Amino acid sequence: RMSFNAVGVCNGSDEQHAQAKAAGLSVLNYSQDVKSEPVKQEANTSIVEKTVHLPAQIISGTVRSGQQVYAKDRDLIVLGAVSHGAEVIADGNVHIYGTLRGRAIAGAKGFKKAHIFCQKLEAELVSIDGNYWISDSLQGEHWGNAVQIQQKDESLEISALVKG
Repeated sequence: RMSFNAVGVCNGSDEQHAQAKAAGLSVLNYSQDVKSEPVKQEANTSIVEKTVHLPAQIISGTVRSGQQVYAKDRDLIVLGAVSHGAEVIADGNVHIYGTLRGRAIAGAKGFKKAHIFCQKLEAELVSIDGNYWISDSLQGEHWGNAVQIQQKDESLEISALVKG
């Protein structure tokens, strides 16, 4: 059960604000008419993008039907299979050292260069950065084989994993 506690109102009419005050609520003023002066930038100013690299989340064993594993801001490595009805999600890459029968989602927060790797492709769904294929689209020459899946030009691409 969820509860809701109102603390205030904004952008209402004068009558609505009076009713809110009578009910013990605050009246919040959020103006959309904020005026700002242009800021002069110095010639030598540079923006440094900070990249946070977290270690991969490792799951030892099989991800079972009904389970969902989410690797926030990192890669996910599964040292086993992903069963039908199971879902593995990562903001980075997804590595499955077993059979992928469930769903694998990489680049969940918009990482377009994410990959999905698996030793045996029998997936219900694969998705990278919101682009996805369901099982029917996957059943082709790579079905049942070791593959990598990546995004190229806003479309998914599957290629065989070759042993070196």
